Amino acid sequence: MRDQLTHAVEDYLKAIYLLTNEFGRATTTQIASQLDVKPGSVTGMIQKMAAATPPLVDYQKHHGVVLTPQGEAVALEIIRHHRLLELFLHETLGYSWDEVHGEADRLEHVISEDFEERIAEVLGDPSHDPHGDPIPTRDFQMPAASTLRLSELRSGQQARIQWVDSSDPELLRYLASLGLVPQASVQILDYSEYDGNLTLKVSGQEESFVLGPQVTAQIYMEEPELA
Repeated sequence: MRDQLTHAVEDYLKAIYLLTNEFGRATTTQIASQLDVKPGSVTGMIQKMAAATPPLVDYQKHHGVVLTPQGEAVALEIIRHHRLLELFLHETLGYSWDEVHGEADRLEHVISEDFEERIAEVLGDPSHDPHGDPIPTRDFQMPAASTLRLSELRSGQQARIQWVDSSDPELLRYLASLGLVPQASVQILDYSEYDGNLTLKVSGQEESFVLGPQVTAQIYMEEPELA
């Protein structure tokens, strides 16, 4: 089915999947923001995908959009391509974790299923990309991911980072400079009720630092470790 779809349609399906996974249904405004396009263009594309045979989305005016099973299968295939490519670029070609997103975006639409399979085999059938995001399986099942944000932790708690929800290179470089990468253990030293700032330190480091909720809300944690 994918060979009949444009790259733009695949981008829409991927964006809708990620948005509905977080919000239940995706609005035209959210999709426009995610893809950096005009809301009017989004409406036209959604209507086109809803009228396809078979339909790729279920669209109800003023009630947002969700993927049909056919649309979800395409979205998960593209996400699998993207995240495998990110890990391949990072582990095999030496790209840093802040460099892989743009390259994977350009390649995800054009690699063959055979190429995807060879990447997976070379990498040992990985379950997560360099940012800790889960990689869909071959049969398009998405492994569970934590929904606990660093911003929700409080003084005295300690937990490991599972994944980082950002493709912003500047933010990723900043987090890496602090040691805030997947599987790093973080201890919360203080929480400010006034502004939501956390004082924390990474296990193995002496220095503590302060982060605001705009950053800590993009870092997802495993369940807090027992003291």
